[in-house]
Amino acid sequence: MTNAKTTLSTLLGSYPNTAAIKGGLIKSDFVDFDFTDAPVPNRVFKRVVRDLEFDLAELALVTALQAKAYKKPLIMLPAVVGAGRYQHHCLVHNKERGPLGVAQLKGKKIGIRAHAQTTVTWVRGILSNEYGVNLRDIQWVTFEHGHLAEFPDPKGFQRARADQTMVDMLLKGELDAAIIGTDLPDDERLQPVLPDPHEAAQAWGERHGMVPINHMMVIKDSFCHSQPALVHEVYRMLEASKAAADANKHSAKDLTPFGIEKNKKALELLILYSFQQGLIPELYKVDDLFWDHDHFR
Repeated sequence: MTNAKTTLSTLLGSYPNTAAIKGGLIKSDFVDFDFTDAPVPNRVFKRVVRDLEFDLAELALVTALQAKAYKKPLIMLPAVVGAGRYQHHCLVHNKERGPLGVAQLKGKKIGIRAHAQTTVTWVRGILSNEYGVNLRDIQWVTFEHGHLAEFPDPKGFQRARADQTMVDMLLKGELDAAIIGTDLPDDERLQPVLPDPHEAAQAWGERHGMVPINHMMVIKDSFCHSQPALVHEVYRMLEASKAAADANKHSAKDLTPFGIEKNKKALELLILYSFQQGLIPELYKVDDLFWDHDHFR
């Protein structure tokens, strides 16, 4: 690496584990960041994979897996940003329209933001593998195009009108249920479909030995070839920012794991779910997602 600083155009959300790096508390003699103003990073993910606008970016994991499938020049870094979370509670229905259980989902309309959304992939994988739900028996209603232009909605999916929202459609009875992640409103009418979702999620997490993760960092693969020390330095800074947040955390669980090994179980399961749902063409090995495995192990 030369003495000249390299400035990376960067998409990175504001989370406890990114506060130190975004606030300039973590410094480098070699790297600067030009952070894009994006209060909701997932609204910018299309620009990451379609326009290749950023040198370094936060990205949803299913989108990152699809980026690999479509040979986008991006390499994942095993750095989780934004906290992982359990997903069982994200499938909700309107209790005012009567009870709805897992056994009643056949033939129902379920709203999802996008077919390849990572939260949706986790929930559908849980429905299929843990509760025996045939995903083909459900009428899926999407509200957005996928992040990758190469991956449209499958035939048979319904697209909501531009003036419709999932919550409004739930409350009006136009949807029977919906998978809603961080946008889930605090509304007593919206109740989980899965029974005892928090207890079920804890048991599921213990059985699989992990907490689901949603977002990691990606970097243009040209840097891995031309400036490998820069990539190592970026990872060091992200890890230092995480360490600053961890010093003040109160949870015993690591919800922002770093390194290939610490993320392996979650990635293996998400790869399986993504393959089962037709989102990726093959079962990738976790090591195949990363570069310089010894450094990032």
